Amino acid sequence: MNTIWLPDLSAAAGPKYKVLTEALRGAVREGQLAVDEKLPPVRELAYQLGVTPGTIARAYSQLVDAGVLKAVVGRGTFVATIQGDTPALFDQPAEVDSQEHNAVGDGYAVNMVSPHLPNVGQARLIRRLLGEVAQNPASGMMHYPTRASSLTAREAVVHWLRDVPIGSITADDVILANGGQNAILLVLQTLLKGRKPTILVEELAYPGFRRAAELLRADVVPVAMDADGIIPEALESAARQHEAQILCTSPEVHNPTLRFTPEARRHDIVDVARRLDLEILEDDCYRMNTAQAVSYRVLAPERAWYIGSISKMLTPALRLGYVVTPEGSAAKLRRSAEYSFFGLATPLTDLFTKLLPHPQLPEFTQQIMGETNRYIQATVNILGGYDLTWRPDVLFLWLTLPEGWRASAFCQAAEAQGVRIRSAEDYAERNATTRHAVRIAINAGVGLASYEAAIGRLRELLDNQPEQFGV
Repeated sequence: MNTIWLPDLSAAAGPKYKVLTEALRGAVREGQLAVDEKLPPVRELAYQLGVTPGTIARAYSQLVDAGVLKAVVGRGTFVATIQGDTPALFDQPAEVDSQEHNAVGDGYAVNMVSPHLPNVGQARLIRRLLGEVAQNPASGMMHYPTRASSLTAREAVVHWLRDVPIGSITADDVILANGGQNAILLVLQTLLKGRKPTILVEELAYPGFRRAAELLRADVVPVAMDADGIIPEALESAARQHEAQILCTSPEVHNPTLRFTPEARRHDIVDVARRLDLEILEDDCYRMNTAQAVSYRVLAPERAWYIGSISKMLTPALRLGYVVTPEGSAAKLRRSAEYSFFGLATPLTDLFTKLLPHPQLPEFTQQIMGETNRYIQATVNILGGYDLTWRPDVLFLWLTLPEGWRASAFCQAAEAQGVRIRSAEDYAERNATTRHAVRIAINAGVGLASYEAAIGRLRELLDNQPEQFGV
């Protein structure tokens, strides 16, 4: 049964989650909460105390990190069995919370250029698994990475992708990379040939495609889009005119406009690719929820390269990316990886072997989506009166600016107000004429109040003429 212990937070000063953290710590220290006693569920305690569930979750997380509490998947949160020097454990200060540390007031420069995930417990799990790897590294600490040493990590990626509609795969189809961008570069290194190769991208596209092409001295040609993504006729025209070798595309979550390419359109694009012997690189790094359509690897298994990472699902810090190769193409991509960097560091592959199949991950990913959705809803509540495109499971929003604002000027004005965002120009060909729009990435690394204040400053800019802000 849950404990009936309830703290009195009414007279305490400071952030509620910190007050609750210290109250819980004191109750365990003084024996008011016994070892193995179950604490109330987050939502129940939040209701009883009149605070948000996030306040309770942060306090619980702090004390699980400190070893005072323990979280048991499917059962709840309990008082931990304390080992060693008990007074030292209780006297240590709570770990500095990343959200509180970043949220230093309304004047803080809130970075919305790249998404920042909330920490719902995945950092704690990663630290623990890193400790296990350090104590007993399965691959050792004195050997070069090999195909054999990465096998269990590649099997873990297969497990991670078990519900993604990419067709039947084995560990031999998976090549590991140092993040999604490195995966893109590896595929292009493997496929591009000739003195001046050409890749095709959407007319607004992830800048990493262009950066990878620039490193390889390849030309980049944009392809016109409509509401369903790339227009097949425009693709065929561009491919023929420029003798392109590969199409780089993001059909599930187009970056930056959030468009989705339905399956019927994907079939049309595959028809063009087969007629013109065009390879397809599918970047699926931004999808957080269930895929809405089968991947190009299902529709064109002989020419579709599927790329993903854990950056938008767990953490970008570990730099785990992967490529699921077309049928019969793994060997040549493996050579590119081995010739480039020999393979991922063996402590990392040992970590991924433990992390990706871990039973807590489904719970964490759901919590991450739930928490980021709070930030998305806050953005929509404040900016919803404008031309805003958003999805509850995507870590950025696309804002078409009202008449009178240019994208670059708006970004400059926003930065002057302590908010960094990205202009549509960042996603377009250098000399292209682009719409006046901006991408706003969710930053759940700052407190929600500071985030809302930053979005409020964007709203103030939108509500007023540019000249009033010196633009």
